[in-house]
Amino acid sequence: MRTGKQKPKGAVYLYENKHKEKNYIHSHFHYTHQLLYVLDGKGECELGKQKHTLASDNLLIIRPLTHHSIAAQSKMTMLVLEFDEKQLPVEYRHTLIADVFARSEVLRLNLFKGSEVRQLLRRMLYEQLQYRDREKIGLSLLLGELLLLLKRTKKGFTYQNTNEWRAAALKEYIENNYYQLSRAEELAAKMGVSSRYMQQIFKDAYDTTPMRYLTEVRLNRVKKLLIETDLDMVSICFEVGFESLPTFYRVFKKQVGVSPLVYKHTQLSQYHHRHVSE
Repeated sequence: MRTGKQKPKGAVYLYENKHKEKNYIHSHFHYTHQLLYVLDGKGECELGKQKHTLASDNLLIIRPLTHHSIAAQSKMTMLVLEFDEKQLPVEYRHTLIADVFARSEVLRLNLFKGSEVRQLLRRMLYEQLQYRDREKIGLSLLLGELLLLLKRTKKGFTYQNTNEWRAAALKEYIENNYYQLSRAEELAAKMGVSSRYMQQIFKDAYDTTPMRYLTEVRLNRVKKLLIETDLDMVSICFEVGFESLPTFYRVFKKQVGVSPLVYKHTQLSQYHHRHVSE
């Protein structure tokens, strides 16, 4: 069953669909583009003449006029996003929609990508609820962000080596979430693998460990903040994800060779000297 009120007019619409166990939606098609994200539960679907199993973090990409049916094997909750491309910016159609909807298919997202997609869809639900009777530019912008994420995600599926793809996904996750990560076990749990296995595939791909790379990403961010902002050391420490100021100072000096304050003064001095010379 569909939850929420009657579908409003607009280019983009998102709603939650709850399926009871053994619920079956017969084959049908739409004139709009659809993305169906499985939040929980298990089931099956048929896209065109292809049958697929469904589970959490699976995403159905359904082109207009594609016949599809859904059968729930258990209680299953899905977020359904549909849009009319004719009401969206031309750039969306040529650079995003054409690639993401090249064919109807099921993407089996890992926990990293699944989390990002869920977050964007939830933000879209909130935007739709808050601004239902006003302009829909917020929804349109979030849709563009989601389509760009899916376009890049689909490129990731071209990796021939599964471990290579996992390592790349982990690397991207660290780069986007460096400020809130703390333990290797946390990363491994999100990948659904052991810490030892995660360490090995990442080291094979990038010749370093995930936690060392996390430190590298954080320190690069620290260096940027030291030079380009007037933030104090405490603010910088916690903004990039260090748990304490002593740890921040110790790690920075060990990796860079000088304290954060000395690094800042040295870099700014060199910058001013170069500009005076010019």
